[in-house]
Amino acid sequence: MMRDRYDRNLGTIGLAGQEKLAAAKVAVIGAGGLGGLVIELLARMGVGYLRIIDGDTFAVHNLNRQLLATENNLNQGKAQAAVARVAAINSDVTAEAVTIMLDEANATTLLAGMDVAVDCLDNFSSRFQAGRAARELQIPLVHGAIAGFTGQITTIFPGDNSFDLIYKSSPQSDRGIETVLGNPATTPAVAASLEAQEVVKVITGIGEPLRHKLLYFDLEYNLFDVFELARKEEVDNGVNSL
Repeated sequence: MMRDRYDRNLGTIGLAGQEKLAAAKVAVIGAGGLGGLVIELLARMGVGYLRIIDGDTFAVHNLNRQLLATENNLNQGKAQAAVARVAAINSDVTAEAVTIMLDEANATTLLAGMDVAVDCLDNFSSRFQAGRAARELQIPLVHGAIAGFTGQITTIFPGDNSFDLIYKSSPQSDRGIETVLGNPATTPAVAASLEAQEVVKVITGIGEPLRHKLLYFDLEYNLFDVFELARKEEVDNGVNSL
């Protein structure tokens, strides 16, 4: 069954890579525009266990971009909808709905036991708390953020200082420029694909994760750039590679 279901995966990640995905546990924090698509992709790739963390419900303004949002499930929970979607896609994947928001008090508990965490959040405070919890638990965190037609992706391993470099000063607001630019449907689709691929890289060991690197894209102007982020030891020594 595994070979039949994942036949179109095996040419790139092989049976050994597929087995690593099947044994992996991934927490997806946020099941909205980014998270819904990341969950879809990881379920189809065959990640064995998905912990889906989101205490929010669907609203009308989610319909433009959120894969899991439909006219029939407005006001219903996002995490529960994600679990139902996973069950419909891949019965080999176990999906757990955590119907609360990640915060400072629960972040470490919610990410405990996971192999990778995926940041699909839309606010700075929860993002920083997820980063601190992942560092404490010694697990990689795949970060993604979008606004308008732009997005950014990086993978942060324990001990890395990437968040400190990306967000050098404390944001004045808990939400970013997406409150002005919005989030058209095409942007989360691209960012989620990149985030999901980072998870696959980390789990299988195939490919080069965006560690100490920030991938930035602008779909309006067809731009895809990768920027080097200074490593912690370089910052400690007064070296800045930006």
